[in-house]
Amino acid sequence: MQMFSLESFHNRYQTDTADLTIKDRRFRFFVPRSLDRFLDPNDIFHEFPLWAKIWQASIVLADHLAGMPVDPQRQFLEIGCGIGVVGIVAAAFGHRITITEYNPDAINFAKANIQANLSANNGGGGIEVIRLDWADPVLEKRFDAIVGSEVIYREADFQAILNLFETSLTPSGEIILAEGIRKTSIAFFQQASGHFQISARKKTLRSKGEEFPVILAAMRFKV
Repeated sequence: MQMFSLESFHNRYQTDTADLTIKDRRFRFFVPRSLDRFLDPNDIFHEFPLWAKIWQASIVLADHLAGMPVDPQRQFLEIGCGIGVVGIVAAAFGHRITITEYNPDAINFAKANIQANLSANNGGGGIEVIRLDWADPVLEKRFDAIVGSEVIYREADFQAILNLFETSLTPSGEIILAEGIRKTSIAFFQQASGHFQISARKKTLRSKGEEFPVILAAMRFKV
């Protein structure tokens, strides 16, 4: 298997960087300089590269995980990791996390950002990235926590995501989602409430004079 390297990554992609500070710790993430190469010229909305930016909800979720107590035995799974922001922050603050994406370019960006932000002694040993298809998930174990940000935007994915939660979360585990406030996210939580106990609160991210409301929801199996 060919080893992943930052040199080969930069030979393949044109990138910019985005700086982020979480609880006084600084991170720098590679982001695509342009979306053009990731767009379908015949239908720009087909598999639009939503993974290619840092969403406000991802910052909210990253900050939340950074503030959680660390349990070395607790294993996290992130779905729809994009360029890796949430998982990298979580690992940097001591959590053990497997981050997942379906898009191969997103996986490459996540791998590059792991190498750029983490070393073996500051979280690099506690993170791995794998490919995951929500419609046909292949995971070798269940996880104590499943997290995601801005993953609830297509109603067609609702059932696949709920099935993934059912099969991949430990019985006493927790799901933590950060989502923009919109019709699809509200509809998802309504549908999920049939199987999960949901506790949700509104968080507001303030940046450059703007406010971005985000739903931060914790879900557990109903007993």
